[in-house]
Amino acid sequence: MLAWAALLPVLVVLGGLFLGISSLRAAWMGLALALGLAAWGGWMGAYALPDAPALQAAALHWLPVVLEVVCIIGGGLALSHLLQASGAQAALADWLRQRAGSGVAAVLLVVHGATPFAESVTGFGIGVTVGIPLLLHFGLSPARAALVGLLGLCTVPWGSMGPGTLIAAQMAGVPVDALGVSSAWLSLPPFIVAGWVAAWLASGPGQRWQALGLASVSAQVLWLAVLLANSLAGTPPAGALGALAVMGFHLAFRPGAWLAWPPLAKPALQAYAIVLGGLLLGRYGLHVGGWRGGAGAVLASPAWWLWMAIGFVLWRTGGHGWRQTARARLARAVQGWGNVALVAVLYIALGLVLSLSGMAARLAQALASLGGGYALLAPFVGALGGFVTGSNTGANAMLADTQARMALQIGAPLLPFMATHNVSAALLLMASPAKVEMAVRLCPLQAAQQRAWVQRMVLLAALPSVLAMATHNAMMLWGG
Repeated sequence: MLAWAALLPVLVVLGGLFLGISSLRAAWMGLALALGLAAWGGWMGAYALPDAPALQAAALHWLPVVLEVVCIIGGGLALSHLLQASGAQAALADWLRQRAGSGVAAVLLVVHGATPFAESVTGFGIGVTVGIPLLLHFGLSPARAALVGLLGLCTVPWGSMGPGTLIAAQMAGVPVDALGVSSAWLSLPPFIVAGWVAAWLASGPGQRWQALGLASVSAQVLWLAVLLANSLAGTPPAGALGALAVMGFHLAFRPGAWLAWPPLAKPALQAYAIVLGGLLLGRYGLHVGGWRGGAGAVLASPAWWLWMAIGFVLWRTGGHGWRQTARARLARAVQGWGNVALVAVLYIALGLVLSLSGMAARLAQALASLGGGYALLAPFVGALGGFVTGSNTGANAMLADTQARMALQIGAPLLPFMATHNVSAALLLMASPAKVEMAVRLCPLQAAQQRAWVQRMVLLAALPSVLAMATHNAMMLWGG
């Protein structure tokens, strides 16, 4: 009874979000219930929060992680708003429209390239706002553009420079780059499915087998590039570097496609170069150059380089009108930052309360009665967290510790088990009601009228990959 009571905070969060309660209120409700149950469990002798010194030690351990996540969230939001205000993002999209041509290759450039790149650098669904206008320009109907735009979120484990993967690694006690590499190994199915659906919708009846072949090649280029980037450069820049490789692959077949950059797009390109180049330099210095201490860790963090890029955009773009627009955009970014960052912190706090109080351990012991059968269930648990929270960060903060404990309970290898959870938590994020609503609102009115179709089709497109994760878990546990 007390063990299953530990599941109530998670159920309250999920149920509240299903009923339409805001993410912030649902997170507060779950955290308050978790604290109440910890107090009740302590009185019953089942579980309780540790003493003050242990709590202080846990707070000091998690404070750098929380600060980094908060700064990444703020940096991603502010950079996106500033690039929109300057017109640089729109100019870059126009350049892509002119160079990408049309047809299946152009659509695959968006679903495997432009959308994952924007989502990897800034996150929070920004990739959808970049991809859907391009897809509409390429001739997709509004509903199909919304669907394909959402499928471009297939690289979410590396979205916003990977804070969700960072939290999952910290919760499970595994190296973040190792979790990133394991997640990359498992990401071929979602990359292929996203490409196949996009190619099928963008091609005519007589061209579909050829289109599916091109989609398979595009997906494999993305998969290999993300895997290689994660292995060599680390988790934070891997999604963006992989997406750049796909864009280069598709544009390489168009002579002169990389020439004649529009002047207004250059601040966006330079800002992205600062983020990626600086991050690669910082991580090289940390892991190879022997940089140590706080300065080395800061220079290897995406948060630092996102804010450096923001400073560059503010310095590079001038004019009185621009300053007024920039202030308005930054005010909106700060408002969004406060809400999104607080939700992320509350989810981390909820996960820590479940872990430190012993509730996650008791719940894992109770679920262990399922034995190895839980290996099949675990990816669906992670996917449900991503679907309801609409956030890989939130799903991992809430569920990763329990999932890690379950892996140990059933004797599954921890790192690959957590990789299936991480990828699964990202998969159904693209089908979350908030993301679907954003996508249809970026399209003409008829897409909103087909919201249910878009929601259903994204779910159908994501579920085969979740099944692939479950199959991987079963083979990992019973095949060896």
